[in-house]
Amino acid sequence: MAKESMKARERKRQRMVAKYAAKRKALKEAGDYEALQKLPRNASPVRLHNRCMITGRPRGYMRQFGVSRVTFRELANQGLIPGVRKASW
Repeated sequence: MAKESMKARERKRQRMVAKYAAKRKALKEAGDYEALQKLPRNASPVRLHNRCMITGRPRGYMRQFGVSRVTFRELANQGLIPGVRKASW
């Protein structure tokens, strides 16, 4: 389980990226790189890091499901992910 402060920081970055997305796009198209430098650092989408939606775990993230591998396995074993079941042969 990730610290609540880390999860909150990531949510804050996501909000800031969304807030400045249009402005950033307009500045890039205009070629105004000095104004781009003046935007907040956390407004850059490069600073985002994928985290598990449930636990906040930063590693082993599965993009298709939005959760970490550990959480994915737990949910799949409980049958909570449609179309996924444990392999047996």
